[in-house]
Amino acid sequence: MSKFHLIYVIWLVLSIRFCIVEVSASCCPHQFFRQSNRRFEQKTDRFWKFSEVDDRWIEVKLPCDLVPCVNSEGSKMEEEHELDEKRMNLDMVLPLRKRISLTKMSETSVWIIGESGCIYERFWNGLEWVIAPHDLPLSQGHAVAVFIISQKILALSESGNLYQMHVQIGETSHPVWIEFTHTLDQITDSDPILIKSGVVTDDRKRGYFCTKKGSLVELAEVEPPRWINHGQPGGANVAAITDVASTREVVYTISSTGDLYEYNSKSKPSWKRHIWQDKKAQVSSLIPSKGCTLHGLSADHSESLFLLTKEGTLVERRLHQRKWKWVVHGNPPHQNLTSITSSFRDESSETSISLFFTTSVGSVFEYQIPKQLGTSPNNQFPGGEWKSHQHPLHAKAARGKPGLPLQVGRILFALDDGRLAELHLSGQGGESAGPSLPQNFRRKTSSTTKYVWSILDAPASEGWNAEYCTDERGPRNCMTGIKDESKDSGITSSVTGRRKQSQEHHYYLSLGKGGELISPSEEEFNLPDDWISSNFRLRLMFEGKSFFLVTSDGMIFEHVCIESVWIWLKHESSTAMNGIVGNYNGSLFMVDTFGSVILREWSGNEIAWKNCSDMRKGRNVVVGGQPWDRLPGIARKRVTTEDSLFFVSKSGRLLQFTVYMRKFKWKDCKNPPNVKVASIVDQELFRENIIFVTGRNGRIYQYNKVNDLWHEHYQSQHLILSNFPGTVIRPLSKSLTGSIFMFSRDGGLVEYNWNTWNEWNWIEHGTPYKGVTFVGSPGPSFEGNQLLLIGSDGKVYLRYMDKNAWKWKDCGFPSLGDKNVDADREEEFNDEDDLIFKCDPKVRSTRPIPFSDDSAIFELRDGRLAEIQLVGEKEWVWSRIIGTPNSLCLQNYWITVASSSSS
Repeated sequence: MSKFHLIYVIWLVLSIRFCIVEVSASCCPHQFFRQSNRRFEQKTDRFWKFSEVDDRWIEVKLPCDLVPCVNSEGSKMEEEHELDEKRMNLDMVLPLRKRISLTKMSETSVWIIGESGCIYERFWNGLEWVIAPHDLPLSQGHAVAVFIISQKILALSESGNLYQMHVQIGETSHPVWIEFTHTLDQITDSDPILIKSGVVTDDRKRGYFCTKKGSLVELAEVEPPRWINHGQPGGANVAAITDVASTREVVYTISSTGDLYEYNSKSKPSWKRHIWQDKKAQVSSLIPSKGCTLHGLSADHSESLFLLTKEGTLVERRLHQRKWKWVVHGNPPHQNLTSITSSFRDESSETSISLFFTTSVGSVFEYQIPKQLGTSPNNQFPGGEWKSHQHPLHAKAARGKPGLPLQVGRILFALDDGRLAELHLSGQGGESAGPSLPQNFRRKTSSTTKYVWSILDAPASEGWNAEYCTDERGPRNCMTGIKDESKDSGITSSVTGRRKQSQEHHYYLSLGKGGELISPSEEEFNLPDDWISSNFRLRLMFEGKSFFLVTSDGMIFEHVCIESVWIWLKHESSTAMNGIVGNYNGSLFMVDTFGSVILREWSGNEIAWKNCSDMRKGRNVVVGGQPWDRLPGIARKRVTTEDSLFFVSKSGRLLQFTVYMRKFKWKDCKNPPNVKVASIVDQELFRENIIFVTGRNGRIYQYNKVNDLWHEHYQSQHLILSNFPGTVIRPLSKSLTGSIFMFSRDGGLVEYNWNTWNEWNWIEHGTPYKGVTFVGSPGPSFEGNQLLLIGSDGKVYLRYMDKNAWKWKDCGFPSLGDKNVDADREEEFNDEDDLIFKCDPKVRSTRPIPFSDDSAIFELRDGRLAEIQLVGEKEWVWSRIIGTPNSLCLQNYWITVASSSSS
């Protein structure tokens, strides 16, 4: 056999084996024809896929009825289903925000309940939209809904109680909330009924409420209150009131099992269930949520109730000529619908009616429904057209929360991050647009309209930047806005003087709820061993009277003034401490050398110690906690049930530790996606409910404790921040305008400023002199315009504002030769050489603390402490040097052992 024939035989054998192994017919023509003649045969109706996230097999829904799907059709449907799953996985399903609510009181007033449970009003004062707070008292809990019935405003708390707003008449009239729910005992002999949700009729004269026990109750009159108990369907309950049909006096409800019921007091029986007669058309059960009723859609006297199923599809229950019918409208491709919003009808559009929907991933879709197709055979509905409006840039619509129609072409939506967004026709709405239509507005058909998004800010209760209105004369007056032409400010505070709506996305980059993946470069990142000690060695206890010091060997001392005498108290503990990372209500939170969080608090007349890291979900903390307990000269913020301290774990995650009423609880807030947290820059001093942190990549992020979302702030690529705490300056406590001061990694001072007109801005201040950089962390701030800093040359520098310009001032370091400096010592040193050898009056990089509204405490390089005091407006002088147990420079200090028990 020739070599050529041998090669041919080997090739033929390999080809046959390849055809046997491979299912594909690409290499074997006869195999292809034989395979193509076989019909697809369904062996099972259950299919599974392996989830790498859950590390298990999960069952998947069939892409279609596989029996008629053969050959290419079946393969095509399977491929489409796989693409559908991939698209859904790309967008994270949003959590359900339970407290968010939007209520339109009038054309000029919209009441909003944020996820925080706080109530605020957006009111048009004739010049601009202003925000006014209407919170329930702390004892009444979080609000979840607001109703207006017979011109009376009612608020529903999360606990199920109703409260009515009353206005107290006096020198300063102000509204108060008075309990309303106790009148429910008129309708039952049992315990007072707790409300879950409610719906108000179109004429706003009656309200229907769903109780937490699953009954339907009606508030027929408010003053005096008159309640009617309608009970519940036989064998079912009322999980939600979907709508009230005013023309037929019927209340539609949905049970917890997803069945539709209607209540009509004039019919027998009063409760009726709507069932699916056509089993083939039946879809999954309904979502217990608000629906939408349209009249005259398919005929002049028809009624259409639109509902959503638990699978996220749109269905219609239609009544025409006394006959009911189910119609399935489906959903947009790859989307699950979660809420329905009706829009004001545009009478100029004679062809269609629009409904708007939010999806599980935060997008908004419009469904355009043709009007009155009475000429269609058998009155069949051909279906509407889906149109995607997506969502605002770097923000998503809240899942399951219907929008609020404001007027034709304007709909208000709640965003998942706590803000609001208006979907409006281009040129017709937005922040600067009042409730009336512009004079040059011309109605357009739905085919030519273009909708755009405008983001509306929320107040600090939701972690955002909108300021409340004031009683002062001006554009932000709570009742009537007056144009301000003040020349002093140089800004005309009119609508045109407000910030640009289109700039919102430049500052906040949405990151979601935090992630696990870390870039490889960050794995090599390590903080110095003395990081906690250098930043949290000192902590103020009582202003002007007491502060704590942790020595280099882990001992705890308190410097306290007793009867005009300053003494040191030693506090014994079972473990050595690294630093003090928080002060809440007189209790100190420390970190020991093992990284555990230790609580020191008073128990009766004795001091008790508690290891918080040993609690459930407790973690070891390494890189610190809350930078400052409060701002000098500004009162502490009000106590809330969410009072917490935040820490950073060894693994670079942000941890929340609830401390309110000693109801201790740990929560893992994770970290920004792909970034480990390096340090906490600020905790809620600059902005309520917001924790600013720096990542180990030198960029700034924020965590919103109301909605658990992370945001990255815009930052120039060349600006890399140091991994140290920051300092906040707030010129006015009632204004949100202010700055966060930080150091860059090259030792320069950086300011991150917020104001209403220019929003966020980065300002690089640099250093006072060439060759001098800043070390440690920024010091405390004073007077709303002064900041103390430590230079690499051991001097303290002042950065202060003078006539709207920032200036530097060298404050030096303390010296015993200065007549203003008082040293804590019993006798003079005789050996000057020994004094020079042991003493170094230059300032160490340890983070200083404010001691009073006009003084601060610094640590010197020799271990002593020094107090600097404000004399006059901008003059800082060193007032005293304090000997410490941590220093060899001055040996004569008083030490007393405090009565404390070991942990």
